[in-house]
Amino acid sequence: MILASLSPSAATQRIERAFLQNNAKMLLALMPVEGLIKLSLPEPLSFSDQLSDQQAYFLFKKIFATYITLEFYPTRQPLPGEGRSHIFKTRWSFQDPKNNKFFMNLFFYLRDLSSDSSSGPLWKITEIRAEES
Repeated sequence: MILASLSPSAATQRIERAFLQNNAKMLLALMPVEGLIKLSLPEPLSFSDQLSDQQAYFLFKKIFATYITLEFYPTRQPLPGEGRSHIFKTRWSFQDPKNNKFFMNLFFYLRDLSSDSSSGPLWKITEIRAEES
């Protein structure tokens, strides 16, 4: 799937759909093929590292297979960051197989990774940070 000329709001809509559908493959399309994605997730996920797009895909595939998304929504529109970047803040609630419910705020750092300005921006997730809420 080619995501050329994808606006930050179109990228954030895809992130939202990926979580609501528990679909790691949708997230994979928004991850950079080259480079690493920084992930920092608190309990119950307890994960912090830098991963390739494929490693992040398998991590989210496992998370989505274990935890069911109950709610996922933006708490504000993407905020401009430095240069060609945006920060997308969301609230995610999910449930484990034992019916325990968890809530966290997720921050997606989106960066325009296009190398050719004539093709338009190519927004990708470069970092995901979370905090318990």
